[in-house]
Amino acid sequence: MTSEQLHDEMVKAMKAKDKVRLSILRQVIGEVKNVEVNERRDATEQDVNQQIRRLIKQTGETLEMSIKAGTNQERTDTLTEQVKILESLLPEQVSGEALVALIEQTIAELGATSKKDMGRVMGALNSATGGNFDKPAAAREVGARLA
Repeated sequence: MTSEQLHDEMVKAMKAKDKVRLSILRQVIGEVKNVEVNERRDATEQDVNQQIRRLIKQTGETLEMSIKAGTNQERTDTLTEQVKILESLLPEQVSGEALVALIEQTIAELGATSKKDMGRVMGALNSATGGNFDKPAAAREVGARLA
């Protein structure tokens, strides 16, 4: 997702008066702006996705604590909805047959033959997909293909 798309989503949330969505989108935009200011450059799509993943992790951890505390159900519901919204902003992960095909292609391109090459293959997959793939499944598949 690009910064412009993020801004458009925020405008839609404002018009729809969706306070939860608006709140979390503003948080993402703030994080993206921090990247732009700190690194003195425009944020790329990869930067935006990275900030969304970071917020998913933070919000998820807060959600776990809220569930453990069990004192405020409204807060828990809001956090659950925010995590779902954040996950919907990320592009769909590469998985299944598409992932297997990409793994086969990457192994062939790199000429990987042994388990020692697994790190290079995973790194190449990470670069090719922008980190947007099912990593545990990919690791199993790569491990099975490399002797």
